[in-house]
Amino acid sequence: MAGGEIDDEVNEKLESSGLYLLLVSPDFLDSDYCMEREMKRAMERHHSGDARVVPIIIKPCDWKNTSLRDLKTLPRDGKPISDWTNKDNAYLNIVQELRRVLEAEEMQEAAVNEDARNPLVATKLGVHRYRVKRDFDEIDRSEYREKAFGIIQDYFKNAIEEINTLEDLRGRFFSPSATSFTCTVVNKVREHGTAHITVHGRSENMGFGDISYSFSKDAPSNTANGMLSVDADEYEMFLNPTLVGLGQHEERLTPETAAELIWEDFIQQAGVTSA
Repeated sequence: MAGGEIDDEVNEKLESSGLYLLLVSPDFLDSDYCMEREMKRAMERHHSGDARVVPIIIKPCDWKNTSLRDLKTLPRDGKPISDWTNKDNAYLNIVQELRRVLEAEEMQEAAVNEDARNPLVATKLGVHRYRVKRDFDEIDRSEYREKAFGIIQDYFKNAIEEINTLEDLRGRFFSPSATSFTCTVVNKVREHGTAHITVHGRSENMGFGDISYSFSKDAPSNTANGMLSVDADEYEMFLNPTLVGLGQHEERLTPETAAELIWEDFIQQAGVTSA
């Protein structure tokens, strides 16, 4: 705030924050205040388990020769935002990963520091120390399924847009109905480098599952290479791989994680992997 003591307020936030987003650029690395004061304290709290540090690489710089090299950076693989042809895809990846961080149980535990263990203080900080059991009805599951399908569809649409900015790749996204979409990726430098996928959300004509996908063009809803079902425990809903495909991955998936894993399996059909 105007008129405040800068150092005092910075120190207060450094000690009370549960999540630090480091916007890393040449200017950031060149700043003694950022590196020797703010980042140093943030890393100390990160290593003690009191907070989490997430580096976001804004511009190309020599961050790999700093202590940040030991952390997972954003966007994907530490590719600077400025180097993405479609920067919206970079920000989408950042948002999806940060959502996963915030939803993780350890993030809530890190936010509850010694001063927030008092229930009244925790409430003021917006930290919930209790998990409430509940029963999920069919409407809850239907709404979660529709939300999950929408997230997966948006992920593929944005990823295809990024594919079309690359010299050796070409992609197409098409949504013939509200509950299905298809994608094609062509690797122009590889023979037989074409991949197709059709993804279906649940409909009355769908024989099984809540979300299914097939590695073929315009595949009917009663065929699948992989399938996700909406499942729930006593506290929350999630996606569960129930048919080959993602079965080798963890059984509890968020829609964002499921979208990323399905996309990776899809583009591998064209001989492409994420950098």
